[in-house]
Amino acid sequence: MHIPVLASLSILPVASAFPPRLLQFDLSHQFAARSQDTDQTHLFSDYAFPQHFHPTLSLKAVPTTVYRPSSYEALQHARWRSIHQAQSEPVEWIETQVLGPDITDRHTLAQLARMTANAYQLPWKDSWYELDPSWNVNTSFPFGWDNDEDGFRGFVFRSRDNSTVVLSIKGTTLQGPTSKKDKLNDNLLFSCCCARVDFSWVFSTVCDCYDWFGLHRRCDDPCLSAALIEDSLFYSAGVRLVNDLRFLFPHADIWLVGHSLGGSLASLLGSTFGLPAVAFEAPGERMAAHRLHLPLPPSPTRVGLSHVPVTHIFHNADPIPQGACTGIASLCAQAGYALETRCHLGQTIVYDTVTRLGWHTDVGRHPIKELVLNVLELEGPWPDGQEGEREVPTPREEVDCVVGIPFNLSCIS
Repeated sequence: MHIPVLASLSILPVASAFPPRLLQFDLSHQFAARSQDTDQTHLFSDYAFPQHFHPTLSLKAVPTTVYRPSSYEALQHARWRSIHQAQSEPVEWIETQVLGPDITDRHTLAQLARMTANAYQLPWKDSWYELDPSWNVNTSFPFGWDNDEDGFRGFVFRSRDNSTVVLSIKGTTLQGPTSKKDKLNDNLLFSCCCARVDFSWVFSTVCDCYDWFGLHRRCDDPCLSAALIEDSLFYSAGVRLVNDLRFLFPHADIWLVGHSLGGSLASLLGSTFGLPAVAFEAPGERMAAHRLHLPLPPSPTRVGLSHVPVTHIFHNADPIPQGACTGIASLCAQAGYALETRCHLGQTIVYDTVTRLGWHTDVGRHPIKELVLNVLELEGPWPDGQEGEREVPTPREEVDCVVGIPFNLSCIS
């Protein structure tokens, strides 16, 4: 049994005693989570920059209203009761004001996307993205990950005054040390039923929850929840990492960002802790939130989705966040991924690259560099439906989204 309604938050300026701010960020930590049997070891390490090297980037922060559980222990107890006893337990949500990213500012979104892209590679690689004119991509400095690392990865950036920390989470790597576990988490979180696209996948599913009942196919939802909770290591690792950051920076605002799988994890973690999250080109994670039994705050209006501080950013030529890279003939399935969900938590900002740039739907448009260089950093207005044109399209909730289910399986959104 899921606890409250699934949902969204509008990360918009609100009346506050805190004025908008321009934050200066430094690269603070790298992190990785190494799996040893069922345990996760978190690897945080500081950077020692040369005295003449001061990398920084500037982001706009605005007052943002979030809802947080009265205690994380109470939230975990409600989740445990839902998982093990199929019973709902009320969670007290506290309205809190924090400084969150200004999602109406193109430069801020572009810089957050560059932070996200940098979670994929070492800082001295050619593919490292400059985060401001003050960054020096030719400078080398220790990175700290083992070459054979196979866990949850990313970077931690913090503002000069330690008032704000940004956790950037790596998405799926197709070929590399993390690829196997990336694919496991992708298929557990985003497939309708154990990544079973058709009979050709019978020996390569990620769980055993699919069954025939007479002439009908069905999926055991409690079984799927158990598989997610037991096997989806990245969400659990992320919870511990966020707790580590809350301990290290008890008075800081914490933001979460990520791309693709990393974006969905950022959203799930932001929803868990009531932390502002910006997810780039992420598959729909609303079904995963249900199956993980995440307690979510109700909508303040009782009409919209849950009030979670999550904003999804993608363009309409990318099939993955739209749940359109599905079926055995799709490139996703042929690569071993069943990315069958499309409903997102929070709100979405969709860039109409089909109209403005003439792009066609193509999974080759999914890499983060396409969004950074050809969309977010492209000057000029974007089509915005009935709103006309805007530099950043209007954030909207996916209130009417219903998951498309292949093969008539009965899955929830």
